[in-house]
Amino acid sequence: MSDRGYPEAVADEFIVPPTEFTDREGRTVEIRPFEGEEGYEALVEMYDAFDPADRAQGIPPGGEKRIREWLDAILGDDCLNVIAWCGDEVAGHATLVPDGDAYELAIFVHQEYQRAGIGTQLIRGLLGHGQAEGIRKVWLTVERWNRAAVSLYKKIGFETSDAESFELEMGLRLNPDANSGDDSDGRDDADSDANPDADSDADDE
Repeated sequence: MSDRGYPEAVADEFIVPPTEFTDREGRTVEIRPFEGEEGYEALVEMYDAFDPADRAQGIPPGGEKRIREWLDAILGDDCLNVIAWCGDEVAGHATLVPDGDAYELAIFVHQEYQRAGIGTQLIRGLLGHGQAEGIRKVWLTVERWNRAAVSLYKKIGFETSDAESFELEMGLRLNPDANSGDDSDGRDDADSDANPDADSDADDE
């Protein structure tokens, strides 16, 4: 939406994945961009076992066929995705999906890995990936009662742009706007100002 609000200031630099960390349960977790078909079947498996209580607005969908159709849409070349790996198992997944002149952020952490700090690292890894790829503006929605998630997003740099419904809409400016104006997909070209070497669910912070 062209009237969506974003902070004037550009966000701090985020570390570009792959990254590795130890979660609160002592597990080694690696954040890696989704590339090619690596991880596709593991993603299907994670979402097939996803707790329906953690779904919001119908996503992730239920049933393997619908999961595959949904993944095929959000794993396309126009989207950016990162996966949290714990060994050979997918612990979480975050995506940036183009929406007009910006990108919408969505994050999913499997119930067995929630409240261990993985969501925080997933978001930071996705934003680092997006920053390096020249994405300029990101937005998301979060239930206003989810104070932990709202607090995390604010700490990262998101600002509330719409608070009129039961969901808050929040925006973040990842990179400066191009001098020539916004591209239709909200991404800078190869000569962008983005620094490729730049430095839970979200309620699991």
